[in-house]
This record gives sequence, C-alpha cells and structure tokens, in this order.
Amino acid sequence: MDKVAELDKLQNEMAGDKSLPLKTNLVFGEGNPDCEVLFIGEAPGFNEDQEKRPFVGRAGQLLRKNIRDLGWQERDVYITNIVKRRPPENRDPLPEEIENYKPYLARQIEIIAPKIIVPLGRFSMNYFLPLAKITRDQGKLFEMNGLFILPMLHPAAALRGTEALNMFEGTFKKLPAALTKVTSGKLEEEKEITTPEKLKLENVQSKLF
Repeated sequence: MDKVAELDKLQNEMAGDKSLPLKTNLVFGEGNPDCEVLFIGEAPGFNEDQEKRPFVGRAGQLLRKNIRDLGWQERDVYITNIVKRRPPENRDPLPEEIENYKPYLARQIEIIAPKIIVPLGRFSMNYFLPLAKITRDQGKLFEMNGLFILPMLHPAAALRGTEALNMFEGTFKKLPAALTKVTSGKLEEEKEITTPEKLKLENVQSKLF
C-alpha cells in the first residue's frame, strides 16, 4: 500500500465532506506514515488552526520536546487528533463532533498501522477505552482488537502543575521499552497488558468497594 497516497486521498475526502461539523481549517495530521508510534489528541487549538498543523502551540511544544528527549525525531512519529477542526473558543469537542470524525480517524489508523497508539488526554483515550479514567489508567499498556494503546495525559494538562508534568514525562519515558516489548512479542500478558475486559472488571470493583 502507498500510505502517502492513501492518506492524501483521505485528506482530500475529508476536505470535501460538507457534512462534517466545524468549519475551521482542516488539520489532518503530520509525520511518518510508516511510524511505529501514533499520537492522537482531541482537537486542534488556535495555533493549530492557524498553521494547519497538529500540536504546534505551547502544549504541542511540550509533546515535541519529549519526543526529542527520547532520542527520536519528530518526523519519525505521526501526530493527529480525533476531531480535525478547531472547536469554537478551544472548547472540548462535543460527542456528536467526535462521532462524525470517528470514521476518518479509523481509516487513518488503518492506513498507518502503528505498533502503539498513544491517546493524549481523556477524550482521545475514551475513543478507544470508554471505561478508562485518565489519571488512573494513563501509563498502562492496553491491548484491544490487535491494537496496543498507551494513554497519556494531554500535554496541555501536563502544563498545569508539577505533579501532572512529572506524570506526563514519566509515562513518556516508558514508551521505548513498551515499543520494544510490543515489536519483539516479549510481553508478559498478565503483568504488562490490560484488556478492556479487565478494565470493565476494575470499574465494577471500584463501584463496589
């Protein structure tokens, strides 16, 4: 598959889809279509809308700094959002907006086929894991339908305080080891992978106790 051509085709299809909510600039995503790690946020902000690129504002700079701090290149990963246009006043994306953009994200993921998906923040995490809670489940490695998912705090949340920043950076440092284990197949499933079924059980237990 020519991933670049397929992503270009998908982007053009989105640009022409008048049924999609929000009428700001399309911020499709950027990076290496052959990446092993795909970062997914919730929606573009002001700077992203202006530049038509994901994660270029203050939160984006923190994300990109942490990518480089691992010794990786920004061009070697892929960065995008669920919702591809900026909501008014940078508000949270509405459920119906997420729902409308979902099919395009699903196809984007299918084309890129990363080894690990890193949802940034609760909206992105709940796209994959509706029962997960960001402060409890960030930093855990999940397996769902053949996809490996490692949620993190959104970098904007990490900028709000030292504790959140330490949590964000600590989880980021786990990425290389998680990637190595996923690509080598040397995961100890019971200890290192959480499944949606286990998460569901955890949520039931948290309500009972």
